[in-house]
Amino acid sequence: MTSLISSLLSTARSDMTGTAMRAARYGQLAVGALVLEAIGALQRILDTLRPGTDPQGPASLLDRLSATIRYQFELLIASDDEVRRVWEIVDTVLAIVRGVLREGVLFSPQGFDLLDKYDWREWLLSHGASPATIDSAFIRGSYDLLFAFEDGDVARPQLAAGQALRGAMRMFFTYRGALFWKMQAGMGDVVFAPAYEVLEKRGVKFEFFHRLDHVALSADKSHVARLDMSVQAEVKRGADYKPLVPIKGLPCWPSLPLYDQLKDGAKLKKAGWNPEHGADGDRAVNRKKLKVGKDFDFAVLAVGYGAVPDLCKELIAVDPAWQRMTQSVKTVATQAFQVWMDDTVEDLGWGQPPINISGYVEPFDTWADMRQLIAVEDWKTDPKAIAYFCSVLPDTMTGKDAHAHVRQNAVTFLNRDVAHFWPQAVDEKGFRWDLLSGGKGKGEARFDSQFWTANTSPTERYVLSLPGTLEHRVSPLYNRFDNFTIAGDWTGCGHQAGCVEAAVMSGLLAASALSGAPNLGHIVGYDHP
Repeated sequence: MTSLISSLLSTARSDMTGTAMRAARYGQLAVGALVLEAIGALQRILDTLRPGTDPQGPASLLDRLSATIRYQFELLIASDDEVRRVWEIVDTVLAIVRGVLREGVLFSPQGFDLLDKYDWREWLLSHGASPATIDSAFIRGSYDLLFAFEDGDVARPQLAAGQALRGAMRMFFTYRGALFWKMQAGMGDVVFAPAYEVLEKRGVKFEFFHRLDHVALSADKSHVARLDMSVQAEVKRGADYKPLVPIKGLPCWPSLPLYDQLKDGAKLKKAGWNPEHGADGDRAVNRKKLKVGKDFDFAVLAVGYGAVPDLCKELIAVDPAWQRMTQSVKTVATQAFQVWMDDTVEDLGWGQPPINISGYVEPFDTWADMRQLIAVEDWKTDPKAIAYFCSVLPDTMTGKDAHAHVRQNAVTFLNRDVAHFWPQAVDEKGFRWDLLSGGKGKGEARFDSQFWTANTSPTERYVLSLPGTLEHRVSPLYNRFDNFTIAGDWTGCGHQAGCVEAAVMSGLLAASALSGAPNLGHIVGYDHP
């Protein structure tokens, strides 16, 4: 912690022709040297702490140090945005160290989980962070990146402090090469297609277009006895469905079924049937009841959490742990849109490298520059820019209304808010719709060629890390039902946030629960404090 503070203070004084000259005017360089000396002393004190040590001494020193730094920085903050940003991070780190010392996190067997009863902002504020820091882009981004708004209401930010702190520590101190890694194709193509190909070659049998309807327990409630499923579509001539299509040599997962492989495929294609969405998913041409001992020995439930309460009613009815989880763990709808443009973002006025940005305005607070995908997409004439935007979606929006609402949100955002990033993308009328690649018609109508989505279906919804709920997530290691486990970023997996890392950790825990491998000590991050 203190090394980070030191580096940030150095950053504040790194521009010798700018910030340093202003700092000298206020005596900042001299005071900064004393601050760094005090930080070194604090580091030595922290290094000597042992269980049973009274943390009030270091905490008191930290309080005085924080007051000194705040006083000196506030002399510059009003007129220097770079110093303000540095101070906001310094203030956040100092509040974290104070809170960790005061609440005994260092030596608690619960580690950061001890803090999950608090909201992240609430906890930082209670340990001396300033209101300006609490409202900074740095903290807002923590909420935006995790869609951390109860019921999708941006006026109700809620994020468990322990998980926020764990995520921040892993992001800043265990990353490899960069804080964010951008996929070089869609997630389905980079993550799931290779996994599918490997498993298929190992002899795993896949049954596509099967919807799980119910998980049934044995009479004595000790294990899963039956899995009820609906067959949404059948493959012609009883063949195996081949899900991947080649795009520039890369096996890719299409966004819609490959209708030519399905019985009645032409009719399904004409109707625009999509088994992942709404009433389309209720289509059933057959029913199956898989029975333990005949069709399966063990089962892993790896669906999106939003579907769990409906699928697992019998488990919930007999087990208090499942009851607590389904009563407390909540999900939220999200929205996103993506545009392809015929000008580069540099031509439109963006002067920074390709970037991910969060903490911006609603209705789309997060932007990712995805230009790296241009080379792998199949266009007759390649676009010059790809931009992806996303945010939370209020739970009041459902079905077709939600889809229309997201489209209007995207149009409003492009007309009103995108000029901050791309000043040349707008004129006196609003967004320049002629910039959109592949668009037809004129004006706003060209947006219809782009992509937008309202993620409102149960399995699409994002799982929230709300204060007071994480301890109720069921772990894949929980063996109340002896032939059954779970997997997903919604489980108690050691990193309770909606992300690939958590999903992978959960999958490894499920494998360990069923087979004893891998060893828990080999799951990176699982034993993180």
